[in-house]
Amino acid sequence: MSELQRSFAKAKLAGLPSEALLPLDTFREEDECPEGQADEFCSWSESTQDEDSSSTSSTGTIKPNPWTRYFAQEYYLENVRPDGVVIHHVYLTPPANKGPLFVLHHGAGSSGLSFAVFVAELLEALPDAGVLSIEARGHGETVVKSNDGTIKGEPHDLSIGLLSSDLSKTVQLVQAKLGWPHLPDIVLIGHSLGGAIITDVASRGTLGTAVLGYVVLDVVEWSAVDALQQMNLYLAMRPKTFPSLASAIDWHVRSRTIRNNLSARVSVPPLLYQDAESSLCSDSRPWKWRTDLLMTEQYWASWFTGLSKKFLEAKGGKLLILAGTDRLDKELMIGQMQGKSFSYFRHPLAVEKLTSLPLGKYQLQVFPEAGHFIHEDQPRKTAMLVLDFYRRNNRSALIIPPKVSQLVRESATVNKTGTSPDRKEGHVA
Repeated sequence: MSELQRSFAKAKLAGLPSEALLPLDTFREEDECPEGQADEFCSWSESTQDEDSSSTSSTGTIKPNPWTRYFAQEYYLENVRPDGVVIHHVYLTPPANKGPLFVLHHGAGSSGLSFAVFVAELLEALPDAGVLSIEARGHGETVVKSNDGTIKGEPHDLSIGLLSSDLSKTVQLVQAKLGWPHLPDIVLIGHSLGGAIITDVASRGTLGTAVLGYVVLDVVEWSAVDALQQMNLYLAMRPKTFPSLASAIDWHVRSRTIRNNLSARVSVPPLLYQDAESSLCSDSRPWKWRTDLLMTEQYWASWFTGLSKKFLEAKGGKLLILAGTDRLDKELMIGQMQGKSFSYFRHPLAVEKLTSLPLGKYQLQVFPEAGHFIHEDQPRKTAMLVLDFYRRNNRSALIIPPKVSQLVRESATVNKTGTSPDRKEGHVA
């Protein structure tokens, strides 16, 4: 590649969503290493649990973090379909004391652990909340089996309607697994492709009245479709393999794909797997991308077409968080100018400031200091904003004003007796 080509490519890539993530044989709680996995992968659970400890070892190697720091449980849930069985892999911390359930869906090529550090911040602020992080088919440890029991390889069917159906079915499977008589209040949160999926779920109403609202992270129709034109170039330029997990984490941080070292240490390892077919010894086998994003190209445009219309028209509260206002498309911009949204550019941790601002049809927040992976780059700010959004839409906290007919009856009673219905005789206020 010539120097001119490199300069052109870098300029184009600067504006691309860095949708580069995928999963790996996720960290397990067993002490013994599962057969076929390297010691480096299995030793994650042995790393220190001190959150203040250094992110590097004494030898200078970046240390990955295990999923058990962020979630209470993981499940493999069977979804029997006419064409086979989908084994949905999820990370879960159940809600307590009638707390809400935040249902999270990652972007293309990513995994459920993309939300790990965000979850830690959210649960610290709202301990009774539950979180369910779902992994799409072909991502993380979610697999699709044929009727004969063999695992299907790529390409997977990643049409938006099927992914939307998978999300709704997974929530229902979790409900059955935990024996919930009814679904808790739900807030849907999706990043990039995940944003399109949760918007489709909200638009179809497949989870019923349990959904309080939905949060879309850094994806709007126009900019997503426009960026897809350069996605092949982006995928061609990123590394095909890594010599170690530490080098993969380092690449994501240095390239500013993920701008938060702590998040990268937990979200990057599941994106890779060690090539068992390599002739090299186990310690030298390369780490390869788990999800081949080029194999999903036929679905790219359909993921985002019609997204803005569905986002504006679906029922429930709406929150759109972007890394820049340039990502707004015409339909959302018109909605903004018509008073259907508001932007808040001050410190988002000042929740008391937020509560004084009027809400329109949807709420807009911009984090100009974040990259495409907003929830990883700014996990605390994102969590506080989502928490405030939930409180705004929490039905149990709403004060419903009296009906007009009730006010008329009370007014008539006052006119006749001169005493308010709630004032007892002989009582002096």
